[in-house]
Amino acid sequence: MTEGRAHFLVEPWSLTEVGVDLASLAVNESVFALANGHIGMRGTLDEGEPVVVPGTYLNGFFEERPMPYAEAGYGFPEQGQTVVNVTDGKLIRLLVGDTPLDLQYGDVIDHRRTLDLRNGLLRRTTEWRGPSGRQVRVTSTRLVSLTRRSIAAVEYTVECTDDQGDLYIALQSDLLANEFMTTTQSGDPRAAAAMTRPLQSELHVGRGRHAVLVHQTARSRLRMAAGMDHEVDTPDSATEELEVSPDLARYTLAARLPAGSKLRLVKYLAYGWSSRRSSAAVRDQVEGALATAKLAGWNRLVREQRELLDRHWDEADVEVEGDDELQQAVRVGMFHVLQAGLRAERQPIPAKGLTGDGYDGHTFWDTETYVLPVLTYTAPGAVRDALLWRHSTLDLARERARVLGHTGAAFPWRTIRGEETSGYWPAGTAAFHINADIADAVARYTAATLDEEFDRDHGTELLVETARLWASLGHFDDGRGFRIDGVTGPDEYTAVVDNNVYTNLMAQRNLREAVAAARRQPDTAARLQVGEDELELWARAADAMRVPFNADLGVHEQSEGFTHHEEWDYEATRPDQYPLLLHFPYFDIYRKQVVKQADLVMALHLRGDAFTLEEKIADFAYYEARTVRDSSLSAAVQAVMAAETGHLDLAHDYWGEAALTDLQNLHGNSGHGLHIASLAGGWTVAVAGFGGMRDHGGRLTFAPRLPSRIRRLRFRVVFQGNCLSVTVTPEKASYRLVYGDGPLETAHHGEPIVVTAETVEREIPPAPDVEPVRQPPHAAPRRRNRPTSD
Repeated sequence: MTEGRAHFLVEPWSLTEVGVDLASLAVNESVFALANGHIGMRGTLDEGEPVVVPGTYLNGFFEERPMPYAEAGYGFPEQGQTVVNVTDGKLIRLLVGDTPLDLQYGDVIDHRRTLDLRNGLLRRTTEWRGPSGRQVRVTSTRLVSLTRRSIAAVEYTVECTDDQGDLYIALQSDLLANEFMTTTQSGDPRAAAAMTRPLQSELHVGRGRHAVLVHQTARSRLRMAAGMDHEVDTPDSATEELEVSPDLARYTLAARLPAGSKLRLVKYLAYGWSSRRSSAAVRDQVEGALATAKLAGWNRLVREQRELLDRHWDEADVEVEGDDELQQAVRVGMFHVLQAGLRAERQPIPAKGLTGDGYDGHTFWDTETYVLPVLTYTAPGAVRDALLWRHSTLDLARERARVLGHTGAAFPWRTIRGEETSGYWPAGTAAFHINADIADAVARYTAATLDEEFDRDHGTELLVETARLWASLGHFDDGRGFRIDGVTGPDEYTAVVDNNVYTNLMAQRNLREAVAAARRQPDTAARLQVGEDELELWARAADAMRVPFNADLGVHEQSEGFTHHEEWDYEATRPDQYPLLLHFPYFDIYRKQVVKQADLVMALHLRGDAFTLEEKIADFAYYEARTVRDSSLSAAVQAVMAAETGHLDLAHDYWGEAALTDLQNLHGNSGHGLHIASLAGGWTVAVAGFGGMRDHGGRLTFAPRLPSRIRRLRFRVVFQGNCLSVTVTPEKASYRLVYGDGPLETAHHGEPIVVTAETVEREIPPAPDVEPVRQPPHAAPRRRNRPTSD
């Protein structure tokens, strides 16, 4: 095999890998994944080898596993949930003569793969010469439909490119269940639990070029079906055969290729699952979807994909001039965020999307706090579906609150179906801020869309039940306000603390939004038995919310007493001892001033209305020196606040870290799946950081400023039926409605403006004059090569 170091081309609307790099195989399987929110397919090679994690996933489809404890405690979850690698339909094996095409053998003359962001396709071209000397060119195009929830398809062509006469080839197109997995447990808590043969066969049928396999999980009792059908165009004689067994359906096509000729195969795939329907019903669902996809044909599937993405990019694109690498990375990130949620349809958006099995496929607070804000202003229908899923789990959340001795709803820290599955209390159940994060997403979506039906039937109930939890969880302390004790904020290196500022301020917003919703929807409030006494209690608690502040240092305390903890010995911590959680006991970490990820700084962003600019400047500097960013969630938030507090070039560097987290595998674990929240951060830094967009109180405002290396930034957002275009240069910002009834009342650096179809232009004031900030040793932004664009 001839192998050179693979690399990505820097292109504005695609991501192209040139060459073969086996060391990066797992990462690129994640990066080149295709999904639609229902189906996810990792970017493995069509032939199935070489491979690290072959994953194919269905959103919400998991297996349960017992969670043993050395010492059990009251309220500990008893069952874990792990996403299942379902039946793999990506496989199209090729035998050239009697030699399988495998990039580990023979000579790879040329190989490249392209993730096409405009068309939503994964394209691959390989020129390969086998050990026998015969040479072929293989091209494939893979699609997971963004318009047809159950459908995926592959166009696969083989061309004989040597002059040695007729070439005999065989294609084996498979549906393979219980695929062999080579991954091993590393001790890293971010990896998935190991599962062996999670699928039990119930039904296998086939005829002609068509087959369906139906399986069920043993413990969760979920049932899924996968089906395939084919279209074939052969240049010469060919034979066909179909074999179907419980875990394997294989369509084999053997053909003779005269020199210079080409064979084309289109493989249609359909997936579905259910917790209620019979095996026959799930099979019928898949066969029906297959029939309509085949009737539409390959070209129409491709055209539908392009048309949907054209509409999406028209409303959501971010244009960056001055950093070509970041331009590409921001669009790649936005594409993966869209793939993660567009067709989830009342299922969660996992932390890894459907790109890998990291974190067992669980969803966390990442969804509401990082991903949904992007989708709220670019694809709001996906946000509605995600919040409807949360609403569908309300009864489980109410029961969890009851078990914990509280009223209202206690949503799980990590889950797939809605039950709590975190076995580590300090960084799991104690992170009650998940409830306020959900409420924040509800309030943001409602304000941005004016979706009255959602507000009445779903949103208000979510706000009321989460408010009830805070009223139950906190208490009034004479002279010291309303306290929320014994909780964990976003910083998982500071656990089970009193009055975490982020938690308290987000709970404050939750309580106020619940009061407003109950006033807005009196019939819903009556149905939920919300009385005036309860509303008055929520309002008093919000007004009296405790927010610790160290007057001597002039900074807010991340939590009560945090600034009095001993400092972490950063100088003695080696670079190879990060992340700290894998090298030091939590007991030691919890007692020190060391921050895993933006916590108080996250409060400065999401609750910026609760701080003055001077407080933000002081707080950002203090916590910047103590944040080691052992989490991919941190860089984007630090970038946003660096931009607001005048550290614009530092914000640019953090922007690079957030957007390039997976493209450069900056945390060393992108092979487990993409960091969807960090990829969402590419948009967040552009729009909220350098665009200065804030949505406090349901009103959009802007305060844009650019770093020195960016010449121009343009972005679009959808808000209350309008599409707003914002263009920022170093000197000026302009605002214009692309469509919508308008006018839109907003503000530019505090100055009220009214935006219509006519461009409104304003000068940009200077940034605050601030002292440089410092980071802990070895914790400066993981900034890649500097921009090279002209």
